[in-house]
Amino acid sequence: MPEPRFLVVRLGSLGDIVQTFPAVAGLRQSFPEAEIVWLTHPRWKSLVESSGLATDIWEMETRSYDSLRRTIRQTRKKRFSAAIDYQGLWKSAALPFFGGVPRRIGFSSQAIREFGVPILYTDRVRCTHTHISEQNGKLSQRAGARNGVGPVTISVPSLQEAFVLQLLRGFSIDRYVVLSPAGGWRSKCWPPDRYGALCQKICGVLGLRCVLNYGPGEDDLVAAVQAASGKAEPVPYNGSLGQLMALLRNAVCIVGGDTGPLHLAAALGTPSVALFGPTDPSRNGPYRTGDRSGVAIRNDIVLRSPNAVTTYKRREQIDPSMLEIEVEAVFDAVRRQVEARA
Repeated sequence: MPEPRFLVVRLGSLGDIVQTFPAVAGLRQSFPEAEIVWLTHPRWKSLVESSGLATDIWEMETRSYDSLRRTIRQTRKKRFSAAIDYQGLWKSAALPFFGGVPRRIGFSSQAIREFGVPILYTDRVRCTHTHISEQNGKLSQRAGARNGVGPVTISVPSLQEAFVLQLLRGFSIDRYVVLSPAGGWRSKCWPPDRYGALCQKICGVLGLRCVLNYGPGEDDLVAAVQAASGKAEPVPYNGSLGQLMALLRNAVCIVGGDTGPLHLAAALGTPSVALFGPTDPSRNGPYRTGDRSGVAIRNDIVLRSPNAVTTYKRREQIDPSMLEIEVEAVFDAVRRQVEARA
C-alpha cells in the first residue's frame, strides 16, 4: 500500500505555527515515509523548514490572486490523500476544497472562530483537549496518526547563531535574559514601565543584561522600556527570524506574554516566565512535547492573576489582570530560572 500524501495547511503566524509543530510531528512519527506538503505564508517558510517535518513547503500569499490560482492548480495536480487544516479559517479551508482534495480534515464548529467554515470539511473533529497543540493533535489522529503529538526539534542556522553571539559580545554580553514586551494585542501586554523596573532588578541583583526583542512598528514600546530601565541599559534587538531563534536558544530565559517569541523559545528549550492575562494559559501557554524519548520537560513558570477573565477579543487597552502581576513576582520567577541554570 503506498504511503499517504498529506497537505498541511497552517499559513501563520509565528506562535500558531510553533504550536502546530507537535501535531505534524505526531503525523510524521506514524508515517515516516509519507509526503507532507506544508502550505504557509512566505514569511514563515524558514520557520517551517527549521522543524524538518515537511518534505516540501509551498508558499502562498492569500492576498494575491495569482498565488491563489497557482496553489489550487498545484493542489489539484498533486492528488493528495488528505488535507489537514490546522488553521480553521475560510481562507485555509477553501484551498484544499477548491484544490479537489478528497478528504479534508478540520475542526468542528465548536472550535472555529469563523462561522460556517466546517461545511468545507469531510471530517469535522470535535476536540475535548484544552491546549491548542493537543487540539491540533486530534486532527492528526483523525488523519491516521497513532499519537496526536510528537517531539519537535528545531534547528538554528549556525551562521545566524555565530552572528548573534558575536553581536552580543560586542556589548560585553555573555549570559542574558530576553524580554519580549510586545504582544500583538495591547490587552495581552505587561506595562513597559514594569519591564523597565524588572530589567533594573535583573541587572542590579542577578548581574545579567537584558535583550529587548521587538518587531516592526514596536519602536515606541521598546523606547518606553529603555527609558524605564535607567542604567540597566537593555539592548534592543530586531533581527531576522533565524537570528531571533539563535537569540532565544542561547538565552538564560525569556520573559513575555502570550506571543510568538515566547512559544518559539519554549520549542527551542529555553526556560520561560510567561505573563498571562485575558488569554488562558491552559489553552495557549508554552507547550513542550519533550525529548526524543517522549518524556515531557517543564521549564516554564506561568504567572496569571486569579481574577483574570478569559477573553480573546483584541483590545487596545492593557487588560486589568495584567496590571495585577507585580514586578517582584516576575523577578522572583526569573531568579528561580536563572538559579536553575547556574
